[in-house]
Amino acid sequence: MMSPYSELSDHELFASLKEGVAAAYAEIYQRYKGVLYAHAFRMLENREEAKDTVQEVFAALWTKRDKLEVKTSLSAYLYMTIRNKVLDHIARRRIQDRYYDSYQSFADLHENCLTDHALREKELANLIEREINALPVKMKAVFVKSRQEHFSHKEIAEQLNISEKTVKKQINNALRVLRLKLNEFHVLIFF
Repeated sequence: MMSPYSELSDHELFASLKEGVAAAYAEIYQRYKGVLYAHAFRMLENREEAKDTVQEVFAALWTKRDKLEVKTSLSAYLYMTIRNKVLDHIARRRIQDRYYDSYQSFADLHENCLTDHALREKELANLIEREINALPVKMKAVFVKSRQEHFSHKEIAEQLNISEKTVKKQINNALRVLRLKLNEFHVLIFF
């Protein structure tokens, strides 16, 4: 049986979605899940990551529905969102690969004195990565773009459509959170 929402345009579906109509959300999901998955899979080359990415996009669409502003079209918005999520996954993979490569280089150079020192370094790297991943989404995005991707405050502000002042504040907040967590780690190592 066809849903009455299947006859609506994307614009009408989006208006209903903003009002919290679950059936409109379900129709948007049915219309776009396949094409978004195909795009994510083409870039990620991993079925599970592609599925997870599509789910993240649709989960965010529902939870942020009342705050969303679609400036062009729903399809363009969804395509841009999946693209950004895919790029986040790729960046996360690169960061993990860099951490692994860095650790591997260290291990190769210092095979004999690896034990305690290497274990602490690995724990610290894992702690840093875990704490970066635990940051609020916007703060994490700003911090990663600044510290790991080496974008300027101005570039980050333009990419994320926020002010440079917000970028600076998010980075300072992230550093404060990370310092607190790292201080706790050093106290634990001391004891």
